[in-house]
Amino acid sequence: MKDTIQMIHGSGGRATGELIADVFAKEFDNDVLNQMEDSALVPGAGRIAITTDSFVVTPVEFRGGDIGRLSICGTVNDLLMRGAVPKYITCGAILEEGASIEVLKRVIHSMAQTALEADVRIVAGDTKVIEGHGGIYINTAGVGFVKKDVDISAENAKAGDVLLVSGTMGDHHAAILGERMGIENEIASDCAPLVDMVGNLLGAGIEVHTLRDVTRGGLATVLKELATASGREFVVEDENIPVTPAVRDFCGMLGLDPLYMGNEGKLVAIVPEAQASDAIEIIRNSRYGADACAIGRVTDGEPGRVLAKTAIGGERILDVLEGEGLPRIC
Repeated sequence: MKDTIQMIHGSGGRATGELIADVFAKEFDNDVLNQMEDSALVPGAGRIAITTDSFVVTPVEFRGGDIGRLSICGTVNDLLMRGAVPKYITCGAILEEGASIEVLKRVIHSMAQTALEADVRIVAGDTKVIEGHGGIYINTAGVGFVKKDVDISAENAKAGDVLLVSGTMGDHHAAILGERMGIENEIASDCAPLVDMVGNLLGAGIEVHTLRDVTRGGLATVLKELATASGREFVVEDENIPVTPAVRDFCGMLGLDPLYMGNEGKLVAIVPEAQASDAIEIIRNSRYGADACAIGRVTDGEPGRVLAKTAIGGERILDVLEGEGLPRIC
């Protein structure tokens, strides 16, 4: 690991993982944290899911969303990925001197409206003003409750399970990068709370083994992390992975791979083969899930390997993101 913190440590890829393992996990070692899920399940009056996140995206307003909507979606979705019903969120705002109050008003209004959409309450907050150049940053914590019969975790993936995605890959990343580079296009962020989608899956009795939202590092990084945590091999079909023509063209122009570009309103679901078709239809009929599809399977092959089969009959190994994965998308 490098001697100083660098931007690459926030990429969501290998450098981020090494920083977490070598610094934070080593000191905070416990059986709850060591599961390394999107949120932690802890005992209480019932089972409680807890998560925390910080949002530093630039620009703070972008096509399809802003840092306020993003902060609610990111926090709520992390709770949902353990099957929790999100309930409460805190808001910590760190404001650099010179930040626009009008922009801040729009961001906080957006945050409030998204909380209403996700049916969560913002119940505590804090504001700090620091020297700087007008930046706006938000830290959140989220709490949700998990029903007794819900058990969703990366380690539950089984050979024969089907890998599903809820929609197109790379939309949020492409939207932010386009804004940063001044490239005119119609690509909008997919930033969205997935409450309806996850609620419909669980409400229909689908035996969901694993859920994970596709954020920093993109689909390839998420699949690699899940394969490693489950001790299974994942085999995916490249041509089945949905990417919009606009994002595909954008990636082609800049030499990017959409499998390493993040989203903020998409998930991976791992379900039994017998329920895969029903799960796809449920997701497609849920808000934000119209483009859901199956992309591959879990196998008893090499543990931790993610194998992608190409349209021309070749194969490639997918690993976690290497490098910084510009720009910072959340």
